[in-house]
Amino acid sequence: MAEDKPTFWTGGHGRRRIEDYGLIGDSETAALVSRTGSIDWLCWPRFDSEACLAALLGDEGNGFWRIAPCGEIRGTRRRYRGNTLILETLFETDEGKVLLIDLMPLRGRNSDIVRVLVGREGRVTIRSVLDLRFEYGKLRPLIRRVEDGEISAIAGPHGIVLRSDRELSVEETAIVGECTVEEGDRVNFVLTYFPSHTDVPEPVDVAAAVKETEAFWQDWAGRCTYKGPYRDAVVRSLVTLKALTYRPTGGTVAAATASLPESMGGERNWDYRYCWLRDAAFMLLAFVHGGYREEAAAWRDWLIRAGAGEPGDAKPLYALDGDQGILERPAPWLKGFNGSQPVRFGNAAHDQLQLDVFGEVIDSLHLARGRGLEADGYEWDLQRKLLEALEKCWQGPDAGIWEVRSNPQNFIHSKVLAWAAFDRGVRSFEGHCEHGVLERWARVRDEIRDQVLARGFDRERNSFVRSYESRELDASTLLLPIVGFIDANDPRAIGTTRAIETELMKDGLVQRYDTSRSPDGLPPGEGSFLACSFWLVDNYHLQGRRDDAHALFERLLGLANDLGLLSEQYNAAKGFMLGNFPQALSHLALVNSAYNLSEAKGPAEERLSKASPRPAGPA
Repeated sequence: MAEDKPTFWTGGHGRRRIEDYGLIGDSETAALVSRTGSIDWLCWPRFDSEACLAALLGDEGNGFWRIAPCGEIRGTRRRYRGNTLILETLFETDEGKVLLIDLMPLRGRNSDIVRVLVGREGRVTIRSVLDLRFEYGKLRPLIRRVEDGEISAIAGPHGIVLRSDRELSVEETAIVGECTVEEGDRVNFVLTYFPSHTDVPEPVDVAAAVKETEAFWQDWAGRCTYKGPYRDAVVRSLVTLKALTYRPTGGTVAAATASLPESMGGERNWDYRYCWLRDAAFMLLAFVHGGYREEAAAWRDWLIRAGAGEPGDAKPLYALDGDQGILERPAPWLKGFNGSQPVRFGNAAHDQLQLDVFGEVIDSLHLARGRGLEADGYEWDLQRKLLEALEKCWQGPDAGIWEVRSNPQNFIHSKVLAWAAFDRGVRSFEGHCEHGVLERWARVRDEIRDQVLARGFDRERNSFVRSYESRELDASTLLLPIVGFIDANDPRAIGTTRAIETELMKDGLVQRYDTSRSPDGLPPGEGSFLACSFWLVDNYHLQGRRDDAHALFERLLGLANDLGLLSEQYNAAKGFMLGNFPQALSHLALVNSAYNLSEAKGPAEERLSKASPRPAGPA
């Protein structure tokens, strides 16, 4: 294990760091474990359920489960065991060393958190404190002792049982266990969720659970087909994406967390525990680049189900099962991460019009067929209905890729993705659709392109801009060559890259846009959005700037925490992570950029290559 400077839980006083957390999960929900052995975020039974441990967004009074030495910790070292999601934290004290192993076995009937203490050196006294708070940190459960090593708790529909092979007790509202661990000792703690109207589940076989969990992740990671120079980072990112995928439906959440701030002390705090259609093409490419066709097909199928019903009313985001009932609400009882309020659950962006999602869904379906994932009648029907709906609304303003909460605008990225929708539609349906329809779609495609070039490109600045007739820049225009709207070596694309380097790069990383000059309905100020810097890597690569591409990519890899996890944003000046964590889009962009840097074809060629076999049309 690499050496780390020790950092300590502050109990809500002082500054905490997002990067001090690690992720464990069972592909249905996830928990965040701090460097000091405290689980401070856990939603049960699924990613978007109400948290029962929410100290991450408040303090210890909002729920936590800490297992750590009683005495002073001189240092901690941690890692994932191989290419798994089994987290190992080694505590060093004056009395000795003890290893804490954290994991969530893939779910059977119930969901479990397994925590194992292993004595490594000396004789260390350990204390486990579990203080549950349901309903996002405000509801204390009813606790009942079953026997010395087993205590259960219930709150409404939720039931939890904690078991250990050492004695447990109740102190005020917490379940506590204390023991001394000597070299070679193993002490087990297992926390299990169950619906409160059912019987308490049978105990977990800890040794078997650890063995089976390790075997699953090692086997899954071992199937990765990427052989390039960045394999370790790619595999860790793919494992993280798999962990953020809701196994019953194939949908992938944007992050495991809610309301981690994009600016410390600010109010840009959003709930990302939902599935964004915008991530569709990036997600599909990442899985197929890694050789995971099954996951790519599951994501494609989730997209089709989510978009079915009223495709013309396509939402930017959906719940894990495709449900549209997502309401944003504040949680004033939570202080927020480092005092960043308001804390919000749900996401009002659900009700926005975001034109680019039409293009991203259709592009992802096009990519899936090009990769040999066979289409069915539902897919063709969905794509046609989406295009018919987009015909009626593409000319209007929208909230855009950044989901602004100010007045809608004619964002360039939105228009270009509308262009991509019709472009993919024309080529996908060629020979399998009424000739007049294809001609109409082709005319719309060309009209959008002409309009964007006339109203979205500033000749004086030699750059595409944020929206029609605007002079402000936006990093989303880096995607224009990637989706094939313009050749990467077109002077207009090169000019856009140069302008973004000059005006939107801060401390060597790319900002989405200048929040002080481009009103978005919120106070200015945020970090650098990591996916945008990966898009710049792709542009460098496509424009032949190979050294710049590798240098920036390797700098971005260096921003991951010691476990290889990336957040949404980064404050490069002060050196800390911002935004929800771990962030799927950051890891998706990492995988795709690594692939592009290792292959002859860039992302635009991947979408548009003439060598790709033409997909069969709809039946």
